[in-house]
Amino acid sequence: MEAVEDIVIVGAGIAGLTTALGLHRLGIRSLVLESSHGLRATGFALTTWTNAWRALDAVGIGEPLRQQHHRLLGLQTASTSTGLPTAERQFDVTGTQRGHEIRCLRRRALLETLANELPSGTIRYSSKVVSIEESCYLKLVHLSDGSILKAKVLIGCDGVHSEVAKWLGFKKPAFVGRSCIRGSVHYEHGHSFEPKSFRCFGEGIRSGVIPCDDKSIIWFFTFSSSSKNEEMEESPAKMKQFVLGKLGKIPDNMRAAIEKTELDDFILSPLRFRPPWEILLGNISKTNVCVAGDAFHPMTPDIGQGGCAALEDGIVLARCLGEALRDKQGMSSEKEYKRIEMGLKSYAKERRWRAFELISTAYMLGYIQQSNGRVLNFLRDRVLASFLAGLPLKMASYDCGKLRAS
Repeated sequence: MEAVEDIVIVGAGIAGLTTALGLHRLGIRSLVLESSHGLRATGFALTTWTNAWRALDAVGIGEPLRQQHHRLLGLQTASTSTGLPTAERQFDVTGTQRGHEIRCLRRRALLETLANELPSGTIRYSSKVVSIEESCYLKLVHLSDGSILKAKVLIGCDGVHSEVAKWLGFKKPAFVGRSCIRGSVHYEHGHSFEPKSFRCFGEGIRSGVIPCDDKSIIWFFTFSSSSKNEEMEESPAKMKQFVLGKLGKIPDNMRAAIEKTELDDFILSPLRFRPPWEILLGNISKTNVCVAGDAFHPMTPDIGQGGCAALEDGIVLARCLGEALRDKQGMSSEKEYKRIEMGLKSYAKERRWRAFELISTAYMLGYIQQSNGRVLNFLRDRVLASFLAGLPLKMASYDCGKLRAS
């Protein structure tokens, strides 16, 4: 069976759903293919910085999400070697960073809000892409059930193992030598954490706790690893034992939160990224195909910008496609194809250096904060602490713009 679709988006994650909703706000229909049976809400929650809220407001879903999640008021860092604070940064600072808005947003709430705003039938579940072919001005998208979609525009938002990124010539993301264990805790009668992000680092590890609301928090623990930790990945009990044995000197309430975490609420992930030079030299777009989100710029979580950047991608991509497809009635197939190609090139040009900067900053910050060398530890804790604490705010000052095709 073959069907023709104007815009096919592969992957119903943050980037895919944001792009689809952005196009919908501009009056453009798209089809989202999701390989799973339903929305994939793994990962518990994500830090949404100022740049992410600008993107959420652009698609009109910022307010309902704000009502469900508390605003964070600051960032505190400490050394796991000494247990002493190293830096504190309030989020209402002056200058170019005035008015920052940071919240810990539950991933499921974000995905469901995006999906619920889309027209019925936009998302097609159990639709796994197995290969892509060219056919004149169309791309033939082959699915695992044997069906074929003919797409005028193909957008890959299918994560770190993206088939679309592979078609564009990108290599698989590289393992950075670190892994992350995450957890989520619900307190029936409320927790004691202030509305701040708490981070501890040193001696080869990095950990932190972030409140979502009065009753729930998420925590993370990253560590250096030469292997993929397959044995521990199959046993949450071993994950918990490993984390508790490696935390170092951290506040008692942080340790208690990890101890309270149910075994079903442990996730281990090897950290991967796309080397920055591949972003500069690779094909973010090619003809009528492009990538967004983790398919485009997988990065380490050290500045909390992976999901935020995916939201930015969706807004910019929808805006560029909206401009390309404006007034297309009566347009020849060749002219439409050329306008789509130019629209995707505009998207790639706007996003290339932003992605390069985010990936590079995240990797550098994680490398320094997780260092176990004496000299680098001294510089990190005594000289660079305030600068490093301010880097996430600097990255969050970006504005992806309004969702409006001129």
